[in-house]
Amino acid sequence: MESMFYHFKRWQVMYFLIRYAVYVIAIFMMCNILSTVKASANDDNRTKNEIIQLKMNYYFQFHDISLPWYYLAAVNQYERNIQDVRSDIPKRESIVAIQIPGDYWSGVLNPMKNDKVPLSIKFFDGMGLDGNGDGLADQHNDDDALFTMAKYLSEYGSSEKDFKLALMDYYRNELAVNQILVIAKLYEKFGTKDINAHTFPIAIDYRFSYGNTWGANRGWGGRRSHEGTDIYANYGTPVLSASYGIVEVMGWNEFGGWRIGIRDNHNSYHYYAHLESFEKGLREGSIVKTGQVIGYVGSTGYGKEGTSGKFPPHLHYGIYKFNGRIEWAFNPYPALLQWEKEAEKQKVESSLGEIS
Repeated sequence: MESMFYHFKRWQVMYFLIRYAVYVIAIFMMCNILSTVKASANDDNRTKNEIIQLKMNYYFQFHDISLPWYYLAAVNQYERNIQDVRSDIPKRESIVAIQIPGDYWSGVLNPMKNDKVPLSIKFFDGMGLDGNGDGLADQHNDDDALFTMAKYLSEYGSSEKDFKLALMDYYRNELAVNQILVIAKLYEKFGTKDINAHTFPIAIDYRFSYGNTWGANRGWGGRRSHEGTDIYANYGTPVLSASYGIVEVMGWNEFGGWRIGIRDNHNSYHYYAHLESFEKGLREGSIVKTGQVIGYVGSTGYGKEGTSGKFPPHLHYGIYKFNGRIEWAFNPYPALLQWEKEAEKQKVESSLGEIS
């Protein structure tokens, strides 16, 4: 009996030492990478691509604990997105945007909501961990916040189903979970975070015209305000995806006719309506990139499926932003002006390149 007790205690000690060793090694590896990333990201001589790669290295380290880099990167990007549009959330001006609430970090029953002592945080079942080996678990420290979120996600597993469950338990908001999943799928598909480019949604080689039609009165189907910009062009003019994204909605709508809704990595939903037809092969769930043809200008809508010709051919383009709570429309006209200018510039540069 004493021999069995001795072996059991010995097994417990060995198990504790192994777990402690793995924890120390993980922190050591992370500290080395984080210090390199921070020093390099602050170097003004670095190119944009170099900085992006360094930030990606920030997430790649967690492959060692069975966490795909794009899961952690997606959570961080989502947190950045909502901070950009919410005044009630402090904005973190650093590489890491993740902000774990005090109750989650320190523990619901912990009287110290800004507790930094790992032992007391653990006692109150808080999430907070020491990610850089300084003996403190500081929720405002990049290393600690990122390491804590990485450990939390990895404890659920590495599959998409596991990731979704972890997000639901943490955010308790289905819209937020779906948005983060979109970002993760885009990062996984393209293998990079550098998917922020936008373009004008009408092929620049074609004739078109538009003005600021935001807020104009619309009467069909009841009095309402116009939530977008109408870009007039001939039937069959190619319509381009203005961003990287995933096709969320595709089909007929009595107001928008044949329409497509695409969600991007910045919590924006891009709405393309009154199309004549869709690009072949496109379907709900398809991943698209900036400038990809998604359909063709038409005049469908304002009636049952197939209704067309009640107004001149044009693309109705709208953008909706999700702030973590609600989704609302905002005027796309200023962005369209900028994207058109950039597309024209690229066209000129391309022409000059061909001449030279």
